[in-house]
Order: sequence, then C-alpha cells, then structure tokens
Amino acid sequence: MTEVVEDIVIVGAGIAGLTTSLGLHRLGIRSLVLESSESLKVSGSAILLWTNAWKALDAVGIADSLRQQHQLIDRIAVAFTIPREAPSEKSLKTKGKHGDHEVRCVKRKLLFEALETKLPSGTIRYSSKVVSIEESGCFKLVHLADGTILKTKVKIELTPCVFKYRKLNSWWQNGLASGRSGMRGYADYKGNHGFEPKFLAFFGKGIRCDGELEDNPAKMKQFVLSNVHVPDQLKAVVQDTPIDSIVATPLRYRQPWEVLRGNISKGGVCVAGDALHPMTPDIDQGGCSAWEDGVVLARCIAEALTEKPSG
Repeated sequence: MTEVVEDIVIVGAGIAGLTTSLGLHRLGIRSLVLESSESLKVSGSAILLWTNAWKALDAVGIADSLRQQHQLIDRIAVAFTIPREAPSEKSLKTKGKHGDHEVRCVKRKLLFEALETKLPSGTIRYSSKVVSIEESGCFKLVHLADGTILKTKVKIELTPCVFKYRKLNSWWQNGLASGRSGMRGYADYKGNHGFEPKFLAFFGKGIRCDGELEDNPAKMKQFVLSNVHVPDQLKAVVQDTPIDSIVATPLRYRQPWEVLRGNISKGGVCVAGDALHPMTPDIDQGGCSAWEDGVVLARCIAEALTEKPSG
C-alpha cells in the first residue's frame, strides 16, 4: 500500500475539475486530477456556451483557440409546439446589460482537449477510482482502488457517482433525480447544411416513453421522429443523425435555494460542478456554471494558500 502526499486532489476530470486545475496551474499551484475512466471522457456531441462561459474560458486562456473553430450565433428563436406557433426571434447582436453577447455551440471533444493540453503532463491520473475517504488530523486520506492512498489538505469533489464523504453525503443525496431523461444526437454535415447561425428552442408538454428505449438508439430515433412536433427541416436533421451518436441519460437537478443553504464544504473538502448544482439542459447553464465554478474556486484556493497567518 503506497501513501502519496498531494496538496490538492480533484476528483473528476470533467468541466469543473479540469478548469479548476488549469486555473490553479496558471496561478502557479499544482494539483492532481483523478479520473476513473481510462481516458478523457468526451461523451456527448456539443455544448452551448453563453457569455459567462466565454469569460471563464478567457480567464484560463483557451477561449481564443475555440472561437476560431466555432461560429458565433447571432439570433435565438423560441416556439411552443402545442399550440403550434411561429418562433419568436431575438437578436444576440445587441449589447446586453453586462456587455456584448457571445453564444457559440462548441464540440465537447475540442473543449476537453483544449483543457487537457494546457495542463502539465501528469496532472490527470486516469484509471483512478476513489473507494473511500477518511480523516487523519487536518489531512484527508483518499483511498484508490489500486491500493494507493493520497494524503491531501484540499479535496474537491466534482463527480456525483463517487461522492462518499460522510459529512456532506446527506445533503448531496437530497433532491437529485428530475424524473426525466435527455436524448441527444449529433449529425455531421460535411457540406452546407442550409441552417443560419441561430439557436432554435421548441417547447411542448413532454412525452412519456418506455424506459427500455434508452438502451436502443434506433428505437429512440424513431420515437422522436414520430412524436416531436417540429418543422420538417428539423426532423430531417434527426433523420440524418447516425444511430451510434444517439444517447439517453437521466437528468439531475437541484433547486437553487438548496444550493444556497446546503452544506457544500467541510474542512478541506468541497463540491463543485454537477456535484454541486446539477441542471436540466433546458436551463442552458450547466456547463457554463461549471466553468465559472472552476475559475472562482481556483482563485479562492490560491488566496487561501498565500494568505499570511495573523499575529
């Protein structure tokens, strides 16, 4: 059994985890990111990034490279499918309350690769599953499945499925399941797809379906084509979506007031990202907020580590 001392351990190489680690690196502070998978998880097709997310990406130095690869969205259109009505459009070119709008749909794979390549070699430790955590004075002992014990003063939990720290567990378990699942897919058009740089959102009453559909992408695709009331041009996109890119995942959600009054930290352990504020995709802020978490958390940790003791 090997014991290794690490100043800061981050569990989960997701958006918040990698952003926190990169933010710390830019401030001259080393961290170790534990990821249970064998490689970087880039599941999902794309993610919509709003202005607040781009400001966070600017702060960690990867925004410009991503801007060059993704088109700016200049309009947003919202419509209700029942009753049917024409989409209500709003320009995103006008200056908002806090400055210019910036909205782009970004490939998840490129996002994660941009974060990973900016981190020093060895920052992310793959195939590292956390099995338990215990206290040892002012330290936390993080036990891994391979027998390694990491002794750390600061531990950041970002992955809901491995959240085991007993002092925060009761709050974390409260109110996660939304009772809904999200179906996602990605159609790659090599040529001109004919769509404008516009974000389209269609809202309806919701449709119940058999839970077994989630394990059958072909049936999921047919279910969407048969039950979703959107213009034919958009149905054609669903039709063009390859079966192997279609996935369904359960959606999690925590009420905002639960986040405000919840016990999100204890000693040197804290939660962030999806472990703190899981959101359903219709809010369009899950990933954006996770980027903000990473930037703010990195700054707070840096301030705490450099603070001179009083007296």
